[in-house]
Amino acid sequence: MTLSRYALLVVAVVLGSLAVAWPLVLRGLRPEGRRAVVLGAVLAVANTVAAYALVRWSEARPATSFVAAVLGGMVGRMGLMLGAVLAAVLLLDLPQVPLVVSLLSYFSLFLVIELRLVSRPRPEPAR
Repeated sequence: MTLSRYALLVVAVVLGSLAVAWPLVLRGLRPEGRRAVVLGAVLAVANTVAAYALVRWSEARPATSFVAAVLGGMVGRMGLMLGAVLAAVLLLDLPQVPLVVSLLSYFSLFLVIELRLVSRPRPEPAR
């Protein structure tokens, strides 16, 4: 799957799930709680698209490049995510629980999707 198609899939999952959750659960939250949920979803989308891009970029390269891109990318993305969560809580004063529940829920879902797509055998190009 191309990066753009993966990004579209991820955004569709978020929009679909928020459309279902909004009238059922999110409507009962205060506006800042809803903003925290949306920010958690946006952060999870950015994280998973970056991870998928690194995997796709590195898969045609030597194993050392693959490991460096995946592990280095993981460390970099973890640092950026930590900074974003801290900024959201400390600077934007967003509630912690909706932000973290949203971020971890989408992160877990996207991790499953990414692993299923990346581990799927890819057809060999015609020669």
